Amino acid sequence: MSAPESPAADVRSGSGVDKDRRRFDALVRTHAGALYRLAFWLCGQEALAQDLVQETFLRAWRSLDSLRDEGAAKAWLATILRREHARLHERKPMPTVDVTELDLHDPAPAPDERGEDAALRAAIARLDAKYREPLVLQVLGGLSLAEIGAQLDLSESAVMTRVFRARQQLRAALGEDAPAEDPDGLP
Repeated sequence: MSAPESPAADVRSGSGVDKDRRRFDALVRTHAGALYRLAFWLCGQEALAQDLVQETFLRAWRSLDSLRDEGAAKAWLATILRREHARLHERKPMPTVDVTELDLHDPAPAPDERGEDAALRAAIARLDAKYREPLVLQVLGGLSLAEIGAQLDLSESAVMTRVFRARQQLRAALGEDAPAEDPDGLP
């Protein structure tokens, strides 16, 4: 039997806590970047995205025992992140302002509204949610079709079709030539 690696090891379960810490540290190192990108896409604010990722990892630490398959960690963390984002809207009501009182005319576009990135972001934002969400989860979240299907309660083929159609609609919106046929042969 080997001695604990650190004198600060928790007395409750000895090396079990160290093992959990190492497992959790590996999750953070592996998935923090992808979670931040997904969080930023969801909320559009740098500080809020960082807070969402931090809350996600806090909840993940508290329920680390529920993660049975390390291969499903990315989807598990993305689900926690999406729920944390949804909780933001449950906790505090969004402030409302009478639009007629606002001066909304600004002739100069903001920096994030210029260039190809802005055109792509705007085109993605205009997609129907049923096409936008699988596309964002695949491209920004790095999730597989199976992981996206599990999160959205869809079959892999339905996810593939929606991602294909989202890309097709983006090409059309950006003025590129789109393939004429769906991978499943559907119109």
